[in-house]
Order: sequence, then structure tokens, then C-alpha cells
Amino acid sequence: MKQRDQVAMTAREAAALLTVSRKLQLATINPDGTPHLVTMFYALIDDRIAFWTYRGSQKARNLARDPRVSCLVETGEEYFELRGVQVTGIARCVTDQAGVLGIGRRIAARLPDVPAGALEEYVAQAARKRSGFIVEPTRVASWDHRKLRPGG
Repeated sequence: MKQRDQVAMTAREAAALLTVSRKLQLATINPDGTPHLVTMFYALIDDRIAFWTYRGSQKARNLARDPRVSCLVETGEEYFELRGVQVTGIARCVTDQAGVLGIGRRIAARLPDVPAGALEEYVAQAARKRSGFIVEPTRVASWDHRKLRPGG
């Protein structure tokens, strides 16, 4: 058995990591073909990665031109602790106000520095200048190096 097969997460394990994490690395494609890589807060909506960004941001401009993305959620410091899920797919733009607000609420609710009483005001203000995106996955890869621990 290949090591890649040994460390692959089950669908349930990958979903659990995506559920508890708050940040991901988002890669879009710049006009010159190079990757544009940024850290984003996200939430899951119907088991899909959802994020929002300013409409004029580089990532939004990249996605308007080419909606292909790679999203990486990972954790662990030592080799035998490394776990990750990479979702490759198409980022579908959400521009209707209700959809953007819904994405914003889900993300903001997971942020420790947004007090519950201020959540609606924060989201309403931020949503005015943002678009939302929902990633339709075309490929999911995962790994859990804890499965390789000696004696494990």
C-alpha cells in the first residue's frame, strides 16, 4: 500500500477537519498565470467552503477571470501530527445581498473577536463592499500523518 493511501482521510474525517477549522489558504490564478495565495476565514454552507472578499480585491478579480481555486486547510506542527484537506474546484460568485449576508454571518459567527451582539452590525457594514463565493469541489485530497505514527 502506498503511503498516500495510508494517510488519506475518510470523507467523514475530512469533513470534521473542515468543520472545526476557521482559516484556509486560498489559491487563485493571477493574470500572468502565477498563483495568488492568501489566508481567508471561511465557513461551510451545505458542506461547501464559503468565503467573502472585497469586490475589488485581487482574488475577486482573479476569480471573475478564472474561477478555478485550490483551498488548503491544514493543522499540525510535527510530521506525525500533520493533517490537511485540499479542495480544488470552481468558486461560484454570490452577489445577491441575502447570499452575501448569509455567508458573512456564518464566517463572523466563528470569529472570536466579533462579539455576538455586534455580529449583525459588523456583517451588514462589511457586506456592502463584498461578494461571496462558494466552492464547488472537483477534487478533494486529504492526509493524516497521525496514521503513520510508529506503533499506531
